[in-house]
Amino acid sequence: QVQLQESGPGLVKPSQTLSLTCTVSGGSITTNYYYWSWIRQPPGKGLEWIGYIAYSGSTYYSPSLKSRTSISRDTSKNQFTLQLSSVTPEDTAVYYCARWDTGSYYNDYWGQGTQVTVSS
Repeated sequence: QVQLQESGPGLVKPSQTLSLTCTVSGGSITTNYYYWSWIRQPPGKGLEWIGYIAYSGSTYYSPSLKSRTSISRDTSKNQFTLQLSSVTPEDTAVYYCARWDTGSYYNDYWGQGTQVTVSS
């Protein structure tokens, strides 16, 4: 059973960088053919895909967030990390990490989500 757990600060000041880590257990983040995604849900809005890091280490980001987003990984810890720079209150959301199964074309495992609030 694959499990994902998000961790990081719940409060970030405007203009700073939001940094979240997803720790994966029950499966390796280098296993073919999974993508490891970050997704968020602002209050009162739908889910927004942020980006992913593939089993190969390649990354792909949402065009609307690409200039501020970086996703990296630490294979020794089986973790992947989201960094979102120059945050504003509009980045306030519940942030989820998830595994995308390229064979089934859906996110089959999700973390429980972590609330991040951007406020001074």
